[in-house]
Amino acid sequence: MRSSYSEKDVILLLKDITGLVKPQATKEREKLIQSGRHYCEMLPIEYVPTDRYMEIYKEALKVYAKPVAQAVGRLSDKIMESRGADVVLVSLARAGIPIGILIKRYLKFKYDLDVPHYSISIIRDRGIDHNAMRFLLKNYRAGQLLFVDGWVGKGAILRELGKAVGAYEGVSSEIAVASDPANVTELCGTHEDILIPSSCLNCTVSGLVSRTFLRSDIIGENDFHGAVYYEELQDADLSYGFIEAIEKEFTLSPASREREQDGCRRDTGDFSFMDTDSLEISVNSRGIDEVREIAARYQVEDINFIKPGIGEATRVLLRRVPWKILIDERYKDSRELSHLVRLACEKQVPVEYYPLRHYKCCGIIKKLGDV
Repeated sequence: MRSSYSEKDVILLLKDITGLVKPQATKEREKLIQSGRHYCEMLPIEYVPTDRYMEIYKEALKVYAKPVAQAVGRLSDKIMESRGADVVLVSLARAGIPIGILIKRYLKFKYDLDVPHYSISIIRDRGIDHNAMRFLLKNYRAGQLLFVDGWVGKGAILRELGKAVGAYEGVSSEIAVASDPANVTELCGTHEDILIPSSCLNCTVSGLVSRTFLRSDIIGENDFHGAVYYEELQDADLSYGFIEAIEKEFTLSPASREREQDGCRRDTGDFSFMDTDSLEISVNSRGIDEVREIAARYQVEDINFIKPGIGEATRVLLRRVPWKILIDERYKDSRELSHLVRLACEKQVPVEYYPLRHYKCCGIIKKLGDV
């Protein structure tokens, strides 16, 4: 599969379906999805950012490069402790690809290791790409494979992964992520719901690759899952700009996490961070519990309509039809969420301030009848 990434950074085990699938408008896709069509059988028209939104993205990248680099460093150290030098990174396309590249580069930076990095597709309710898995297991031992993603929202992909790898003896369903506000994995850089700037954009910060695609008329029995390469957007490609901005902030000893006695320091407009590893409430609760509470509060029957966390809420605004965005009331004036507020304004989506525990924000998708 083509991408704007070098194969030295990642090899995409995907079928190039460029030109074979016509992207569909957001509202058209949403109606089809809520009528029973699976999202993986369609591709969205990629959001073209406004100039103001791009200014916000650039500001976010400048300020959040260091915290993301620290999270990547902590995660990479954990990977070395738990897996050792013969690990093979398998990022989940496409949000996992930039984080996988950053882990690969950090392991080279700190440990002088050049580990293999592949990217494969996994799709909710459709499972993992079994042809890609067979390829990997032909070339590597099962115990070497480590799945990588950008962040955890509710943990749906983690559950999907758990079901999928049962067919492969010796393959761990453990997943490495930069951010895990849902509190479902210890193999993370932080449990705080941090802004990972690559979540703010689509293909132009993900190697010009679409989200993955699976439909039987285009993806054959022996094919990898598919994706489109957006060559026409190469002049707007920011993929390596993102990678290099984070890489510049790598240090040999990532800064230790600040521990606040009350566990309540919050961003009130300046860019300040606290790792929610220190939050008492996160120790005994999971993000999915909070999602269920939100579903009950807003009478949302399907929890798949609730997308918690900065990354997931941004995705809702970029490629779904949102009903509303919830923002933790303690982050009401936070510049960390300014890209969300900007997108919501552009798309005329209401923003509501709501007391969240695990997350800083949450997107809720509109019901079919309202679309």
